[in-house]
Amino acid sequence: MSSRGRILILNERDPEHPRSGGVESHIAEVSRRMVEMGYEITLLASGFAGAAPRARIAGMDVRRLGPLASYYPRVVWHCRRETARGNFDVVVEHLCKVPFCSALYSAVPVLAVNHHLFGASAFLQVAWPIAAGVVAIESLIPRVYRDVPFLAVSPSSRDDLVARGIPAEHIGLVYNGVDIPERELLPAGERPCRVAYFGRLEAYKRVDLFLRAMASLAPRFDDLEVVVIGRGQAQPRLERLARELGIAGRTRFTGFAPDDERDELLSGSRVCVCPSVKEGWGITVVEANALGTPAVVTKAPGLVDAVRDGETGLLVPDVAPDEFVRGIANAVARLLEDDALADRLSQGARSWARRFTWDEAAERMAEAVDARLARGEAA
Repeated sequence: MSSRGRILILNERDPEHPRSGGVESHIAEVSRRMVEMGYEITLLASGFAGAAPRARIAGMDVRRLGPLASYYPRVVWHCRRETARGNFDVVVEHLCKVPFCSALYSAVPVLAVNHHLFGASAFLQVAWPIAAGVVAIESLIPRVYRDVPFLAVSPSSRDDLVARGIPAEHIGLVYNGVDIPERELLPAGERPCRVAYFGRLEAYKRVDLFLRAMASLAPRFDDLEVVVIGRGQAQPRLERLARELGIAGRTRFTGFAPDDERDELLSGSRVCVCPSVKEGWGITVVEANALGTPAVVTKAPGLVDAVRDGETGLLVPDVAPDEFVRGIANAVARLLEDDALADRLSQGARSWARRFTWDEAAERMAEAVDARLARGEAA
């Protein structure tokens, strides 16, 4: 059977990377389905300790180009060489860390997928010289990508591109999907007094503010449980903070949790909290929704798309840290004390999550790739 198209994906991490997250889940789930449709897919990613130079993941040929320090120069060289040799028909570049600017050197058409751009939030995540470099590269997007069609994973991601100068008519939407586990929906009154955070443990996620909010509720709820599901470089600091706040005894850090353990913890939680300053979409929130767990989140880009205020969760305005902590605590307390509200949001959350499937995401991506190939041939 002939290939529907040979796709070269550019993304810093592959799905097996220790720091993989929502973007890598998106790539794996969509690529698995597109390979079944007849596409050939290769991913150029960075290496990590113990990783083989090549791997087969979700039907993709994954090529790891060495450590992060040399990854970006190497990916430019490989992309330029392989596309010039005619080994690929289209480049799909994922914007979620540093833009690859592949339109400057790819010999074949480029399709860009915008998960999220950092902007000023980069200064919360890395040292200021690196953050300044990220912001400077992002400032090139309007010029470098002026003729490149985009897919955005949420209206907020689309609006960010438009604000930066990308024409709205160049941008389509491809929502992330979620899997809906076949689990009985527990009523709020039958769930333990557990509040969860689920996601990467990074500075811009502001899990420290979540812990401070939970510490403020501890005297009010004697049986309060706090569970932090995920891994990341901020974990040691957050564990120290839990001890300083006096909630270490009621707080569990799971690190990476297998799907069954994660689902067990989330489906038994009264609420899932995401205090992040910015998200591309908020896939972990919708994954919690799929288990009937409503969310309390920042009223911030991406999260305002993932959560329907008063229907699937509650939005908390992003204000000064102390006031924000009080807002998170008050919203969580409402769901812990009001079973009727918690049950209504739980039902709404499950219904909302069912709207997003990986099959639909793969179809949208395939349509965009086919359109890019047709446009490239016409040019």
